[in-house]
Amino acid sequence: MRREFIVRVDKGDEVNDMQHRARNMEEMAEFMRRVSPPEKTFDSVRNFRPLPTDIIISPFAKCGTTWLQQIFHCLRTKGDMDFDDISRVVPWIETAGALGLDLNAPQRGRPRGFKSHLAYDFVPKGARYVVCFRDPKDAFLSHYRFMEGWWFEPGTISLANFVKSKLAERGQKRDYWHHLVSWWEQRDNPGVLLFSYEHMSSEPAQHIRRLAAFCEIPLSDALLALTLEHSSLAFMVKHKDRFDDKMMREMSEKVGGLPAGSDSAKVGKGEIGAASREMTADIKAHLDEAWRETITPKFGFPDYTAFVTAVRARSGW
Repeated sequence: MRREFIVRVDKGDEVNDMQHRARNMEEMAEFMRRVSPPEKTFDSVRNFRPLPTDIIISPFAKCGTTWLQQIFHCLRTKGDMDFDDISRVVPWIETAGALGLDLNAPQRGRPRGFKSHLAYDFVPKGARYVVCFRDPKDAFLSHYRFMEGWWFEPGTISLANFVKSKLAERGQKRDYWHHLVSWWEQRDNPGVLLFSYEHMSSEPAQHIRRLAAFCEIPLSDALLALTLEHSSLAFMVKHKDRFDDKMMREMSEKVGGLPAGSDSAKVGKGEIGAASREMTADIKAHLDEAWRETITPKFGFPDYTAFVTAVRARSGW
């Protein structure tokens, strides 16, 4: 076991080695770098050669990526569930090198599909792109809950400190706000399809129709009904072992030394507005300020509500 991931606890003359999850943001970042080294991420992106028919699903983290992977894969295969990890059949570009996956290989369905969290300026070019936006407050809360109990010990990192780490990433071109700006600037690009998490939740059938048309997948009433079922919260919770980052979880245990048995399931309640109850007024104020400093001067939207209204308006409904 790597010594970086061992805690030594002295009890008199006895010394016990114990695996542990991170207890602070710095330690969690180190764990993640060791599991998925930046150089392997860079090589994965650089070595990928997209086809013009490829679909790259590239929301920011916890903004509907897994949901879109499942919808897309159901549409192109008419309901295939014979996989252990959705990111094995719709591979994650950035982690493929660390996981030993060949991004340029054929896939079991057409068109080929891929996952990413990259902004437009970093994503491999030459494919078609689907991006879903989400309220940053809900996205960060969901990300926090996802990491808790897998990458960090529950109770050791506060939600406030987690959000502060996200705010500190502004200006590094890997943050939520840069991601949003980069993709909204492509809103008139015919090779880019933009959704919002909120309207996907309230109007799932319309979004499935738009995705199928964008991917040039014929959509019958039967396939629409099947896709609605297979992408429903109840269905994905029932099959949550297919959506729990199995490959990355096993890598985190093998390479990072994290304890086995973490709950890494990505399917939560999908609740809209949960952050309004769980975040303190101070955290929400900092996030509102970040929006006004980064998004408002660029596009004029005073807040996320105004922005998401514009996203929906582009659908023509």
